Amino acid sequence: MKIFVGNLAHSTTSEQIGELFAAFGQVTSAEIVKDRRSGESKGFAFVEMPAKAEARAAIAGLDLKPVDGRSMTVNEARPRPEWSDRRGGHR
Repeated sequence: MKIFVGNLAHSTTSEQIGELFAAFGQVTSAEIVKDRRSGESKGFAFVEMPAKAEARAAIAGLDLKPVDGRSMTVNEARPRPEWSDRRGGHR
């Protein structure tokens, strides 16, 4: 299950997030999303956990938990919306 983790401090690392979620079960990935140009954190991350029960327990246990002075928001990631025209122009 893919999990969205928001409201992160820019100093929070992928390793910290992975360790927090590992307390609830197996974590296959934990990645802070970074700006392509500056390399700075965008303040959110995605975590992958293969077992849905463990992922749900992590969501319940970590939502609103303070990390680096900020309360994380944790929920199941939603798929990106499909765009009918990815070129951005008008038809």
